[in-house]
Amino acid sequence: MQVTRDARPMILLHTGVFLAGWTGVFGRLISLSGLPLVWYRIMVSVVVLAGVMALMKRLHRSGWKAVAKMAACGVLLAVHWVAFYASIQSSNVSIGVACIATSCFFTTLLNPLINRKRISWAEVLISFIAISGVLLIFSLDVRYRLGIALGLLSAAVYSLFAILNINVARETGEDSATMLLYELIGGVLFLSLLIPFYTRLFPADSIALNVRDGIWLLLLGSVFTVVPFLCQLHALRTLSAFTVNLAYNLEPVYSIIIAALLFGELREVGVSFWLGIVLIIVSVLIQTYRVRKSLEDGASTSPGR
Repeated sequence: MQVTRDARPMILLHTGVFLAGWTGVFGRLISLSGLPLVWYRIMVSVVVLAGVMALMKRLHRSGWKAVAKMAACGVLLAVHWVAFYASIQSSNVSIGVACIATSCFFTTLLNPLINRKRISWAEVLISFIAISGVLLIFSLDVRYRLGIALGLLSAAVYSLFAILNINVARETGEDSATMLLYELIGGVLFLSLLIPFYTRLFPADSIALNVRDGIWLLLLGSVFTVVPFLCQLHALRTLSAFTVNLAYNLEPVYSIIIAALLFGELREVGVSFWLGIVLIIVSVLIQTYRVRKSLEDGASTSPGR
């Protein structure tokens, strides 16, 4: 079956979400703490992405204003990742990734403030469904308060990144790969400035790499970072930040299943857990239907189509 042009953004988005579902697992596999883990992850990603772009002859310089804006988005991305892995290491994979599902709620609040748009009550309702799913998964369990707080911070920063990333993409007109490269460079430079302070504040935390961590970081920084984010950034050119963030509600579903298989995190699974999973999936399906209908309506009214 031939894939229509209008369907490609959604296919790319959900491909990226599936690959992103594996990233939380590396928070358990890699022994480094959050900040040095993300620092190495971004460095690997920069080298891999720059190498691929060089082979494809797609490397080019951008104006300093555009670079500054993309690098600033990269700082937000780095903060999001640090909070995300700190959340996992303060609790577990399931809690860290499930908190990401609240990003659609933060987007519903932040997008009207930043872009001066009216609040979409349909998106508010869909966000409520998704958040209800997250609460049901953990049955309002607050044993991991720090992990949940860090996870919510990660979701809020990610929402801000997604909203600003759309604006920067429109302003600069840069392709997805170029944007991601400058964002990653901005992120790694920001974390490089923090590393000396981090080692002084937490002298017990080593930033030295062993062979095992190095292998996991190579996989994380290449296959599970560059590819998902290229899919995501490409999708953000056509789809709204709310749609992208809502689709990423499936990330905890994938991550929870993977963590259950690898680490046995689902030792006690009740009805509320599965009901929560269903609500998250329903919220994604509703928004997917709304986007598809909107694209079809736009195509039917667009001249020359």
